Amino acid sequence: MKKLAQSTSEADIKRVYTILQGYGIPVSVTYENKRYFLWLLQPAFEAHARELMLRIAKHPEEFESQPDQTQSLLKPLWKTLSKQAGLVTFLVALAVLAVATAQLLDIKHTLRYLLIAHPNFPQIDMAEPWRLVTSAFLHFSATHLVFNLFWWWYLGGRVELSLGSKVLVGLFLFTAISSNLVQFYWQGPLFGGLSGVVYGLFGFAIVMSANRGGPLWLPPMLIAFMIGWLLIGFSEALPLNMANEAHLAGLISGFMAGVFVRFVLKR
Repeated sequence: MKKLAQSTSEADIKRVYTILQGYGIPVSVTYENKRYFLWLLQPAFEAHARELMLRIAKHPEEFESQPDQTQSLLKPLWKTLSKQAGLVTFLVALAVLAVATAQLLDIKHTLRYLLIAHPNFPQIDMAEPWRLVTSAFLHFSATHLVFNLFWWWYLGGRVELSLGSKVLVGLFLFTAISSNLVQFYWQGPLFGGLSGVVYGLFGFAIVMSANRGGPLWLPPMLIAFMIGWLLIGFSEALPLNMANEAHLAGLISGFMAGVFVRFVLKR
């Protein structure tokens, strides 16, 4: 987190907080030693936040009429999401939703063409190389779909905005293929989901932000949650059919990609 402002006036801090939130900038407020502190949660938004705060100070009349609550819940939603991701992030999310729709309409044929291998012939056909990736687009419950899309947008968007679309495409392909292959050889072809890619992005962000912060910095509580969820999956404490091997393989491949980008490519 990065401190944007501090004040003894709750009203002043709350006003700036509300305006920044309305523009889709992730901020938070804390109170300590009789002072209010405004914090930026994602460093990638700093330039935009500083520019808005300067406008608020110079031209406060621009921000006197704020949208009502229903507008703030609906209209700025896409604006907020679009500022947190790029074209590749959007296209992959759209592809996942398209595949989910296809599963609803005709799950038999969708699985037949997108699973890593045919269920009745459990071996990979290299004449159909797209199968190494397409199983990542399959999801088998609404919860699974929403959970993975959220983390894809949150982590993939950060990578794309900070390092570019080519890096995200390469990372997506590498982590998807790695996690899918491991899961296939461990458990067979009946699996799907972006979880391996999500854990790959998670591992990549940890390596890239370690000891230096930056736009890929992740809050400690988020790191604890992701590691805890991975351990829960392997412990089988919850009655969930999770692709645990894909999660672990994605995490490891993400670590490897982070080391390569940060230390090998830079040098």
